[in-house]
Amino acid sequence: MISLARRTHHRWPDGARCVIGLTLDFDGTSLERGRGQLPYGARSHGRYSAKCGIPRFVDMFTRQNVPWTFYVSGYDAEVSPDLVRDISRSGVEIGSHGYFHEGTDPGDAEPELLERTHRLLTDITGIAPRGWRSPSGHKTARTLRKLRELGYVYDSSDKDFDLPYLARYDGAERNDYVCLPNNTSSLDDFPFYRVSYTPPSEVLDHWKQEFDAIYAEGGYFNLTVHPRVGYGSGSPARVAIVERLIEYIKPHEGVRFVGMLELAQWCLTRPDEWRRDWSGQ
Repeated sequence: MISLARRTHHRWPDGARCVIGLTLDFDGTSLERGRGQLPYGARSHGRYSAKCGIPRFVDMFTRQNVPWTFYVSGYDAEVSPDLVRDISRSGVEIGSHGYFHEGTDPGDAEPELLERTHRLLTDITGIAPRGWRSPSGHKTARTLRKLRELGYVYDSSDKDFDLPYLARYDGAERNDYVCLPNNTSSLDDFPFYRVSYTPPSEVLDHWKQEFDAIYAEGGYFNLTVHPRVGYGSGSPARVAIVERLIEYIKPHEGVRFVGMLELAQWCLTRPDEWRRDWSGQ
């Protein structure tokens, strides 16, 4: 049995006690278009991302001077190339997030969709993405083989552990690809604003409690937000509570805000510090 003590004795960049990864899934109109829906009227929530949500988030993270990672679908990049280019130029890492925010496993079409989005993001930003987040949680060994072929070194899609760990597929552990789990149950805005319709003030209290517990374990805090209205955090009050969360976290001793690629590269250069048995494999 793996003891909690073993899981809490590990290192982070610069000797930090706890690392904070702030991530945003663009989720513009790709979601509706992928379902064959017109993004207008009652289905226009995704149009808010590029018009209001993302500019508001960019302004906020600029004020806070902390790293962020944005995951962008190929379709959204095609629709808003100037915005995606500006985000990248501001210093934000751009990761890949499907083409049409695919809601199911695209099967044999997946390699082409991954390559199409990779090419679009590279051409628009001038920087090849090296991180990926599954748009709806699906991934297979086929997915990982294609991502490695394209030069990716991490994805942030799994829900099965508290800490980063080396990927395992085709029957072997990989020392060149790391999984950075994202907790879409309690560190994601979707279930609060779409399922339970929780007020922003209560969401903030919950995220503070999550941080306090993770900080006590010297762990890894990966927050996922969306710039849409509806299930996202793009509106003024909801962006404000994310900013208040950052301000709450900052004074804690030994906290280190990291970009996801930065964290992945740090992990991959120190494989001895990411023990296989931590991941339960």
